[in-house]
Amino acid sequence: MGNEIVETTFYVRYAETDQMGIVHHSHYVVWMEEGRSEYMRRNGLDYVAIEQSGLALAVTEVNVRYLAPAHYNERVTVRTRIDSLRSRALTFGYEIINADTRQCLVVGSVKLMLIDRQGQVVSMPDSFQALLKNAGG
Repeated sequence: MGNEIVETTFYVRYAETDQMGIVHHSHYVVWMEEGRSEYMRRNGLDYVAIEQSGLALAVTEVNVRYLAPAHYNERVTVRTRIDSLRSRALTFGYEIINADTRQCLVVGSVKLMLIDRQGQVVSMPDSFQALLKNAGG
């Protein structure tokens, strides 16, 4: 498996913050999803195509460790990588950092299982695994 890290950078939006201008904890999980989507796009995988083939990636586990807050109008970078790739599951690892100071704000991971339209766990197609294994390598 490759060791590619995909970086996705954007500004913290006002709607993502509380009255003190600090990002609400739930938004970091949304940002991790954006990082995951960008990782997949850059490596030739498309959620729409996966779903059109009758498959889906279902989130089975989310882990988040908050180290420091992000604030309104700061630039943040979601650093996304694959931590584990198995026949029916994969785990993405994340670091969310302040894009300007490089301070680490959050570390986390998301585990996903591949399922069919009936919700049954299935093995990943070889083509899907090959794209993920070759990412960055």
